[in-house]
Amino acid sequence: MKRYFTILIPLLISAACILSYNLIGSKVAEDGTLIEPFFLIPIAWLFFIIAIISSLVLGVSYLLKKK
Repeated sequence: MKRYFTILIPLLISAACILSYNLIGSKVAEDGTLIEPFFLIPIAWLFFIIAIISSLVLGVSYLLKKK
């Protein structure tokens, strides 16, 4: 069961980043600059890719142990 946390935790962090990005929102300042938490988008993708890679590694290791 502990092995699944390596997939679940990055997925939860990714979802939290996307949710935070949508909740914070963006606005235009008085001088015309866009104020936006853009850094959350690449962080969300990074954790999503980490979850995909760890699920592939766990899947391959499970198949190798099964044989």
